[in-house]
Amino acid sequence: MSHSHTRVAEALRDEACPVTEVLDHVAGKWSIGILIAAAHGPVRFTELERAIEGISRRMLTLNLRRLERDGLLIRTVHPTVPPKVEYSLTPMARELHACLTGLVGWAERHRPAIARARAAYDATART
Repeated sequence: MSHSHTRVAEALRDEACPVTEVLDHVAGKWSIGILIAAAHGPVRFTELERAIEGISRRMLTLNLRRLERDGLLIRTVHPTVPPKVEYSLTPMARELHACLTGLVGWAERHRPAIARARAAYDATART
């Protein structure tokens, strides 16, 4: 293995792996929905469950815990009977939400061009 190859491998391990881990957490199917739903203010578990189509209670719980652990959600328990639990975005997550909003806008603007490119690629791939 060459010396330059070793440096590239080390750089990928040291820089890309942590970034990939973070992106896997925040760009997951359910995480994006949770972050978008929580961006509109404190939201309760049942509201999230209703807002995110197809998510199970277990998957919602796991994702909420992971996002809280990553410092993206604040979990507030109000001392009522039954306990009222709300989730809200941290400042770091608000910044992420702005990035996600930009990405969604980009996807909406370029959806027709991407569809045309796929159709053209598929047409040439068949020949």
